[in-house]
Amino acid sequence: MQILRRKPLNPPNLPNTLTEGHSQAVLVQGGTRVLMSSQVGVDTTGELAGPELPEQTEAALDNIERLLSSLGGDLFRVVMLRIYLAESARYDQQVVMEALKHRFPIAPPAATWLIVYGLAEPEWLIAIEAEAVLPGFALNS
Repeated sequence: MQILRRKPLNPPNLPNTLTEGHSQAVLVQGGTRVLMSSQVGVDTTGELAGPELPEQTEAALDNIERLLSSLGGDLFRVVMLRIYLAESARYDQQVVMEALKHRFPIAPPAATWLIVYGLAEPEWLIAIEAEAVLPGFALNS
């Protein structure tokens, strides 16, 4: 069985990003890397979860969690997030930070935040890409 080690890094000589719900870096050893397409604020039927950023953020994170669950994983396996926030939601970033702190209370993943002019659909306010590492996952050919 392959051993998976995951260690969040938050050196004291860098800003404390734990207050924003993410780590400066995550050191990973072993396991199988999973690259996920960005998840947006839609429910399991593809319908918009709500018009506001809180509902869309929770739905995007729910989708990441469901995808990982289908592979036998969970949010603890996430090592990197890329968060795309629509310009119209630029000043609501605290909502996303609180959601991240709630979903990743211990050893949060590293993250990159980007403000973008817009997403593929005008009502979408957030898209979140995730990378995770799963232990001992084997592909069936």
